[in-house]
Amino acid sequence: MEKRIKELFDLSGKTAVITGGSGLLGYKHAESLMEAGANCVLVDICKDRAMQLAAELTNKFDGTAIGIHADITSKKEVEEMKDIVINHFGNIHILINNAANNPKFEEIEQKKDLSKRLETFSVSDWNADISVGLTGAFICSQIFGTLFAAQHEGVILNISSDLGVIAPDQRIYQQEGLAEEEQPTKPITYSVIKTGLIGMTRYLATYWANKGVRCNALVPGGVYTGQNEAFVKKLTNLIPMGRMAEADEYKAAVLFLCSDASKYMTGATLNMEGGRTCW
Repeated sequence: MEKRIKELFDLSGKTAVITGGSGLLGYKHAESLMEAGANCVLVDICKDRAMQLAAELTNKFDGTAIGIHADITSKKEVEEMKDIVINHFGNIHILINNAANNPKFEEIEQKKDLSKRLETFSVSDWNADISVGLTGAFICSQIFGTLFAAQHEGVILNISSDLGVIAPDQRIYQQEGLAEEEQPTKPITYSVIKTGLIGMTRYLATYWANKGVRCNALVPGGVYTGQNEAFVKKLTNLIPMGRMAEADEYKAAVLFLCSDASKYMTGATLNMEGGRTCW
C-alpha cells in the first residue's frame, strides 16, 4: 500500500543515536527527529549537558530523549553505549555521526595561537582530531551498522561540511596587521575529516546495500552563532544566497534523510550551504 507523504516522515517507534549530541546542531538534529515521533540518544563527552538537553527534549516532545557519556574513539565505550540504548529503548534504527573537534571562529581568531597553521600543526593535534571526527564515526558505523544489517533496517547519516567539498578560503580568517605566517587559519584536519566522511558514506552505502542499511551525508554550511560582523561579511560574500544558515534550517533535511521519505536514496551527498560549493 502506498504511503502518504506524512507517513513517510513519521518516525514513531524509532530510536536515533546522535554523537556530539549536546552541540548546537546535534541538539537541532534531535529536535527534528523527535518532532516526527522518534526517541533520541544524545551521546557526548559532556555528560551533564547531554542529560540536561535530553530532559528539555523529553519535556518538549512526546518521545523520550536520554543523554549518555561515551568516548566514541573507544570501541569498548561505544559497545557499552549501544547496550544501554537497547536496554532502554529495545532497538536502534538511526545513527547520526555528528561529533567533531571543530574550532569556533573565536578560537581561530586568537592572534597568539599559531598551532593550527599547517606549518606548525602538531601530529598530536592531527591524531586527536582524526580520532574523533573519522575514527569515531568509523567505530560507531561499524557497531551500529552491523546491528542495522542484522535487523535489515537502519539509517546512517554522516554530517559533513561544505569544507568537505571545497577548500577553506583562509582569507576570511585573516586579520589586518599580521604577517602571513601569523595569520589564523582553519586547520587541515577539518577539511580532511569532512571529506573523509563523504568517502565513508559511499563505502557504507554500497557495503550494506543488500542489508537494508542506507547511508547518506549532509553538507551544511556556516551557521550564525554570533560571529563578528567583519567575518560574516567576508563569508557571506562567498555564498550565492548572500547569508549564512540559521541553526533551524537543517532540521527538515535531517528528517528527510533519516526517514522513509528518502528510502530510495543512499550513498548521496546532500549539499545545503546556500550555494557556496557552486562557486
